[in-house]
Amino acid sequence: MLKLFRIIAVLEGISSILLFFVAMPLKYLFNNKEYMRPIGMAHGVLFTFFIIIALYFALKEKWDFKKGFIVFICSIIPCGTFYVEKKYLKDV
Repeated sequence: MLKLFRIIAVLEGISSILLFFVAMPLKYLFNNKEYMRPIGMAHGVLFTFFIIIALYFALKEKWDFKKGFIVFICSIIPCGTFYVEKKYLKDV
């Protein structure tokens, strides 16, 4: 399950990069909406999986409030899941 969580964390970070630095500029600067829906949908699904798996690990591993708070806050910061994967998921 940890391996899945680490993969989801990395994929969610990549999807946020693609959404914020590829799809959104294409939409708003070049009026090209073609990539917004698939990238946005992928990002939303990966974000949801990340939150569900993070909640599972927070309960299973009995994370303290600080660790759980940082993991959940990093999930809403663009590319924050890279930090979570590097710092917190090595020892779970």
